[in-house]
Amino acid sequence: MKILIIGKGYLGTRCAVAWKNAVISDKIIATVKDVEELIDQHHPDGILNAAGVVGKPNVDWCETHQIETLKGNTILPLIIAEACQNKGIYLLHMATGCVFYGQSPHGGPWTEEDYGNPAAVYTKSKFAADLVLSTLPNVGIARIRMPFDSQSHPANLIDKLSKYEKIVDVENSMTVVDDMVDVFYKLLEKKAEGIFHVTNPGSIKHKEIMELYKKYVDPSHSNKWITEEDLVKLGLANKKRSNNIMTSINLKKYGITMRPIKEAVTEALKKYAKGKK
Repeated sequence: MKILIIGKGYLGTRCAVAWKNAVISDKIIATVKDVEELIDQHHPDGILNAAGVVGKPNVDWCETHQIETLKGNTILPLIIAEACQNKGIYLLHMATGCVFYGQSPHGGPWTEEDYGNPAAVYTKSKFAADLVLSTLPNVGIARIRMPFDSQSHPANLIDKLSKYEKIVDVENSMTVVDDMVDVFYKLLEKKAEGIFHVTNPGSIKHKEIMELYKKYVDPSHSNKWITEEDLVKLGLANKKRSNNIMTSINLKKYGITMRPIKEAVTEALKKYAKGKK
């Protein structure tokens, strides 16, 4: 199986390195023809769209750059999808679970059947793409959350948390990147249609993560704990962040499983510590 990855960012590159028959492109895409030319050049069996706009230094940037955000997160996926429909190529679109805020209406973890309640420009732009792409055949939408990696990277959650002096202790679903890479490949292989929550089963608190970080990586590490309200009051964020717990009912339909979150995070930190040495 040959895979074309569009988007030469952090996670697209991680997938390209892990997959033998993958090619990655950072070509600037403005039209459907741009994508069709990539397809004709590489003849892929499937495409992973890993391109998008998250904002720098963080998603607060999107609040004042709405057009750029919409172009990258809503319009670009539709352009890619149209080319894939024209060429009969399966598309796996990398989405975000941050379209959910707080508890689900039914009290349990958010599932793929639940309707999002995005509050920020970034999450609204991502959810808009989900709504449209989910109407198309031969398309999969893979929602991830708070990527947690065994390899150091500025976008890796543990790299972020370890540098913050003040951290909010919240409970969340997360995606361990080593597992994500494997799940994405299986979804592409199976040409799985629909929405998929690619988050490790269960949830974990930031305090638990930092205790594991001190145990396996840096025993001398310390930080201060603050509330979600403090995050905005202290000017550390313009808006409250998405915090939620998710589960997948659709991965199981394709026989795809992921390791429990606490097991996966622990193993990732052990590998992370070795890499630091």
